[in-house]
Amino acid sequence: MRSHRIAVIPGDGIGQEVIEAGKKVLSALAEKSGDLRFEFVDFDWSSQRHLEKGEYIPAGGLDELSRFDAIYFGAVGSQDVPDHISLWELRLAICQGFDQYANVRPARVLPGVNSRLKGAEDIDWIIVRENSEGEYSGNGGRVHQGFPDEVGTEVSVFTRKGVERIHRFAFQLAQSRPRKQLTLVTKSNAQRYGMVLWDEVFFEVAKDYPDVSIDRELVDAVTTRMVLKPETMDVIVATNLHADILSDLAAALSGSLGIAPTANLNPAGTFPSMFEPIHGSAFDIAGKGIANPVGSFWTAAMMLEHLGESTVAERLMAAIERLTASGLQTKDLGGTATTRDVTQAICADIERQ
Repeated sequence: MRSHRIAVIPGDGIGQEVIEAGKKVLSALAEKSGDLRFEFVDFDWSSQRHLEKGEYIPAGGLDELSRFDAIYFGAVGSQDVPDHISLWELRLAICQGFDQYANVRPARVLPGVNSRLKGAEDIDWIIVRENSEGEYSGNGGRVHQGFPDEVGTEVSVFTRKGVERIHRFAFQLAQSRPRKQLTLVTKSNAQRYGMVLWDEVFFEVAKDYPDVSIDRELVDAVTTRMVLKPETMDVIVATNLHADILSDLAAALSGSLGIAPTANLNPAGTFPSMFEPIHGSAFDIAGKGIANPVGSFWTAAMMLEHLGESTVAERLMAAIERLTASGLQTKDLGGTATTRDVTQAICADIERQ
């Protein structure tokens, strides 16, 4: 019996709904397999906990979390807590504390899903986001607060170590794909220090991967290329901020933020990696039972792949594609199905196979 201990942090908003749905699907897969077991341990780290106890993560929380095989994360964000507090005290505290420096976000149009983009069927991308430094390094501050000469600084930090390791990760990922193509996203024409380093290290690393075809695109230009020429890209590597924005665009072009997955990886395996759907807490639909859980299912498939359960991951992706192709879709995709409807349908499909 193969067993995996999964730390579950539903967090805020629809995160609580879709992660619960994901757990049910993973349990259905384990039961069908017969030789697989998941041990889920739930953590109440959320904005509600922050409001009640003044903290998202209790003392010793990260140490406890470090003993799990993986982390299944929902969302963080509340209308009652400033965004910079909720993000930095929960999600980024885990990502940076566990050196999950490679954020991986695949994008493609699933069967039966309609995109508003003409030619969207050509979308088959993986966006690799540097996840530990760059624009979200946390380096900066404010002085003279409340006075006319108040100053706020936000310093982007690019280290050779951080830049090189994310580029190597992206090249190795590109090598594993049929097209073997990697697009460097940059803004070194205007940001002449950190981003120039970003570019220089990319081209140095490229020499070690001669089988990967490369090109370079400014971040503003790549948005138009994603819309007008989606077939020209495969793997995309970008900084923390740039990839954060581009991956939301990629999700929308693929049909909906509700179907998009994310992996926050510690490739060295020194800490557990964290897996989360891309959509955020979505205050406007939280509690209504209409959130699309497909993103949490696809995220679960990425988690299974990371845990070495490739066959089970493929089984889940096949079930996801049968589900979306069936026409049973939630409101964000133009349908009327509820979160529960979709979850029950995919669990039933898994049991039948």
